[in-house]
Amino acid sequence: MDPVTHGLIGATTSQSFAKKNQFRAAAFTGLASAMLADLDVFISSASDPLLNLEMHRQFSHSVLFIPVGALIATVLVYWFVKKRLTLQQTYLFSLAGYATAGITDFFTSYGVQLLWPFTDHRFSMDIISVFDPVFSLGVIIFTGMAFIKRKKIYAWIAIIWMIVYLSFGFFQQQKATSVAEEIAASKDHVITQLIVKPTIANQLLWSIKYTADDTLYSAGIRLDPFSEFVIYEGESTPLLQWREIFKTYKGSTLYQDIERFSKLSDGILIRHPDQKNVIGDGRYSMLPTTLSPLWGIEIDTTKTNQHVEFGTYRDAGTEVRTAFMDMILGKEVN
Repeated sequence: MDPVTHGLIGATTSQSFAKKNQFRAAAFTGLASAMLADLDVFISSASDPLLNLEMHRQFSHSVLFIPVGALIATVLVYWFVKKRLTLQQTYLFSLAGYATAGITDFFTSYGVQLLWPFTDHRFSMDIISVFDPVFSLGVIIFTGMAFIKRKKIYAWIAIIWMIVYLSFGFFQQQKATSVAEEIAASKDHVITQLIVKPTIANQLLWSIKYTADDTLYSAGIRLDPFSEFVIYEGESTPLLQWREIFKTYKGSTLYQDIERFSKLSDGILIRHPDQKNVIGDGRYSMLPTTLSPLWGIEIDTTKTNQHVEFGTYRDAGTEVRTAFMDMILGKEVN
């Protein structure tokens, strides 16, 4: 989730068991602790662009790192709250706040290495976008009221709001999954991988990506709880058989980087339709119906002993924005 929402969830969690005279110190401690985990975005290497992708949501979001992260947060914030909290209380509020970081990211897409270092598998439920203004607004309102009035009831209402909203996302995802399976069955496709997740900032328009017969298929599904769903037919493209294509470079830095990027992309690699030297993560695109990847790596076979370049390829032009809004509203898209 976005850093602000992360911080507010941490503040809410800490406020939920704080005494009235500790409320604001607890909120500050929980907020700072929850945001601390996302400082992993600054772990990077100029010579190895993929390092940042590998480290984000890695050790700092692991459940085993929570006590350590809370300890670091305690050291950083205690000087600011020592007039209201003891060192032990600061650690407990830090523990509560920091624990929310990996757990809340688990509900989004991209994945979190919750069980690092025992496994580097990225766990994700894909039931809420990394940025959802409706979800965040509810958290802001109730967390703010708890902070101002110093009453636990508002913190608990904020927690209930989060549970209800995430539950709604889960049920939306189940409906979208059922529709996706029907779409595949109608085309006699046997699904080998299925990705169902909400599009950015909403719970109405869902992105469907699935693989069948070494091909990636896309579709959009608009789910209104009070009306029939709307299906937006998408594109298809062959999955990149990179092991075969680049087998002559096996053992090189180039080959190893493609392998790393494949792992980060759950093995769903495709060619960028407009940039043939770019291998993209097929799971993400600006529109649920298109297969133009949001990010990818640039391949240069004349530099096999250098790390690949990582790039983003977002197109938020008028045509894309209009199509996106039309889908959210359930309108026909040309």
